[in-house]
Amino acid sequence: MLKLLGSISAMYQTNPPRSPSEVLPTMYDLPSEDVNGESPQDIPPRPPWETLPTMYDLPSENPEEPGLPDEFHDFQPQLLRETCQPPNYPPDEMFLGTDLNLYYDCRHQLWYKRPDWFLVLGVARSLQQQDMRLSYVVWQEGVAPFLAVELLSPGTAADDLGQTLRNAKQPPTKWQVYEQILRIPYYVVFDRYENQLRVMQLVAAQYQTVEVPEQKFWFEQLGLGLGVWMGKFQETEGLWLRWYDASGNWIPTHYERAEQESLRAEQESLRAERLAEKLRSLGVNVDEEINSA
Repeated sequence: MLKLLGSISAMYQTNPPRSPSEVLPTMYDLPSEDVNGESPQDIPPRPPWETLPTMYDLPSENPEEPGLPDEFHDFQPQLLRETCQPPNYPPDEMFLGTDLNLYYDCRHQLWYKRPDWFLVLGVARSLQQQDMRLSYVVWQEGVAPFLAVELLSPGTAADDLGQTLRNAKQPPTKWQVYEQILRIPYYVVFDRYENQLRVMQLVAAQYQTVEVPEQKFWFEQLGLGLGVWMGKFQETEGLWLRWYDASGNWIPTHYERAEQESLRAEQESLRAERLAEKLRSLGVNVDEEINSA
């Protein structure tokens, strides 16, 4: 499977994803006999990137899970997205996915998992709205996620923690997909009810649980750490997963950055006013100097 994905990855690097209007017909669209009377055996095989489905051909919604996620599953991925700012990777070279279909097996093209949040490194970010991903299709992208995050819920805990068994007629479990098929280097599970952060790292083809003292874990490749933060986000106080920098400082959210800029501008204004008052006390006509400038 890894060899197959590797070859497909190389193919997609030289043949980037296309829009629906550019997708060529598959082998099922080809006539069984052409106008010259050639049989299908005479037609040369087509490369996989022309026959495998893209994200435009695959379902992007789960009909068995209608409706929107609960508030926590809505807010927490947003906080992860806002604070995931690795200094080692520019924003246009990584993809952040939230509750998005992740297609992982080109032999079973309708099989997918739906991580609460995941990070992919080394892929192009969508810069135009029409290019935004409907799903993440591994054989189309050619790159598997670097990190998957699951937010523990009572109904999904067994599956998230690898405690469910696979039925022979069913797709592999979430744990099996992350560990054995996609081989995602890091898998994180956060239980806000028990305030427990679990980090699994892929070691010798198996996930090994990593110690997380103080509920924090440092990702050397990213130059960022992920930890449990107690605070208020979206006007809601509680325990949240959040990224922090090499100095141990929590990466600010959009709102916090705006507040910091506003405070900085206010401080600059106060300093300028104090300087003007001091100059006035020395007999300098500051207002005249400003007007003449």
